[in-house]
Amino acid sequence: MPAETREVRLCQKPRHVITAEGRVLLVPADWELLPPGDAALSRRLKEAGPTWTVLEIKGRKRFSHGIWAPAATITTLRAERQHEQADPAYQKKLDASRLRRAREEHTYATDFRAAVLAFLNFHPTYTREAETLATLIAAHATPVGSGTVARTERIPLEQRAEAATIAWLRHQTTGYDSMTIARVKGLRREVRQQLAQRSRDLLLLRYRQGHPIDPARCPLAQALKTATPLPAALTPVQTSLF
Repeated sequence: MPAETREVRLCQKPRHVITAEGRVLLVPADWELLPPGDAALSRRLKEAGPTWTVLEIKGRKRFSHGIWAPAATITTLRAERQHEQADPAYQKKLDASRLRRAREEHTYATDFRAAVLAFLNFHPTYTREAETLATLIAAHATPVGSGTVARTERIPLEQRAEAATIAWLRHQTTGYDSMTIARVKGLRREVRQQLAQRSRDLLLLRYRQGHPIDPARCPLAQALKTATPLPAALTPVQTSLF
């Protein structure tokens, strides 16, 4: 049993876990729990095996609560990891990797903002508003760990941009966040779809067709005025409104 690598769930009993089948298992006496936080060490520990990974699943998200494994294996791999990290070459490699990821993230944020701008397709009269709105949506949706649709790879970039735009409008220009919605299956989705259609019909359409906008009455204009300041990396040349 201990030699089998598993994904398990938390158990209220100390040094016990719950299997996918619902069985309660006692953790072997010579094992210890490696806390989450060091991805490289966790990966090497799993490769060395056997391990029991403690997971908590909430909706579509999986949260790690550590890895149970033989204490001797953890001690050996941790020592190897510390020796590796003490090497100046390791820090140089780490810095280069961080710089590469930062460049990739900036490129993605820029591409995503362009996709949002294309979806908005505002009339030239509202170019500044479109620029500002695209920047705000990209700044909110693209950071790693944001958990937004912008971070998924299951749909094309254009669809991610559209979904992120509609979500931003729902939260910023409607009363969705303060609504009391009955716990009826499918009702919340229906409300979201109705608000999405409202955003398209009453907000985006007017800006796309260049209709006159009264900033005092337009929820989008009000949302743009009170929005969080733009991050420097994504700030367009001009961001003044109206």
